[in-house]
Amino acid sequence: MKKKDFIAQDLLGRIYQQLSFANQKLPAERELAESYGVSRHTIRKALEKLLQIGIISVQKGSGAFINQQAKNNPLIYNSLTEKHYDQINSKLILFRKRHAQLEEKQTFNLIDDDYIWEFHRIRFVDGRGTQIEISKLPCRYFPDLKQKNIESSIQQYVLSKGYEISHYLTQYQAVAINRQESELLKCKKGMPAMKIINRCFLNNGAIYAISEIIDIHYTCTYITPFNKPNFELRLVDDKK
Repeated sequence: MKKKDFIAQDLLGRIYQQLSFANQKLPAERELAESYGVSRHTIRKALEKLLQIGIISVQKGSGAFINQQAKNNPLIYNSLTEKHYDQINSKLILFRKRHAQLEEKQTFNLIDDDYIWEFHRIRFVDGRGTQIEISKLPCRYFPDLKQKNIESSIQQYVLSKGYEISHYLTQYQAVAINRQESELLKCKKGMPAMKIINRCFLNNGAIYAISEIIDIHYTCTYITPFNKPNFELRLVDDKK
């Protein structure tokens, strides 16, 4: 692990340990540099990462302050959310409007004649092919979805329609890249990857999108509360 990444991770740990920082302010760059035995440039790079993922805010002349709201999110960051949107580009592979199939009708609570949008896109991070995404959205909610929205930010498009995004239900599975995926991402067949399946919810409880993503450069950091009842239940099951 690079020094800047270790320092960013260590500072995250200290923040989530709820260690006392005076006025919720991080120590000065010089103090951090002395503490970690690195240059102020390295400290600055580590702080830039915390700034990008929304954990801190920087006030010119005053220093870096912890954002309390960010601490309430179990997903601290992943390899995509740590990037600004100007570092992410999308290339559309498929975009079509079609009748919803049975499972899609059930998922989106649609009727027989309803349509959905389906699109496939490759996502590039810093110019490097990283993800293949297949997503579906109900036309009922988004009648005017266009290619430019898909090649930009779907979340931004959803918010622009006046909807409020609530949360995501996400499943992870380790997979190996197949031939078609390797050709799209220009990597070796059989390369390890992460399959990420999302259900995306609005504040009213409706699912506004489902997506399946293959990511060959995926990393993430979570804070996970200890679930004592579940732990004890598993112990009981082990004794049977």
